[in-house]
Amino acid sequence: MSDDKNLGDDLDDMLGDAKKEAKEFSETTKKKAKEFSEEAKRTADSFESDLHKIASDGKNIAIIAHLTIIGWIIALVMNNTTKNEFGSFYIRQMLGLMITGFIFSFIPLIGWVIGLVIFVLWIVSLVGALSGEQKLTPGIGPYFQDWFKSL
Repeated sequence: MSDDKNLGDDLDDMLGDAKKEAKEFSETTKKKAKEFSEEAKRTADSFESDLHKIASDGKNIAIIAHLTIIGWIIALVMNNTTKNEFGSFYIRQMLGLMITGFIFSFIPLIGWVIGLVIFVLWIVSLVGALSGEQKLTPGIGPYFQDWFKSL
């Protein structure tokens, strides 16, 4: 019986040690998870702050609007979070240029010439955005601003 008693005591000691170690591990894990959660929150807050800083600068939105249709969509989304008149101005200009280019792209010879003119107007618009000035597209820019004033 004494061997059974010693074996039972040893098992109780081992079980007690295992419970103690499991509790310590659980506390350590909770502490690490809390630290990770706090660090993730700080990083997310920093990222959100940086995003708002970039989006609030209309010049960045204006430049992004000039980069293909995908860039225009990104600029539109950025401008919807923090409205900026400078960004909105170039979003309207680029939408007008893209629609005009798309419509005239179906006309064989005239479409190519108009496509070249639209490319030049795109460059003029991009230079205006880079310089921080609201330059209307020559001839048709005021119409774009009027037609797309809801953007």
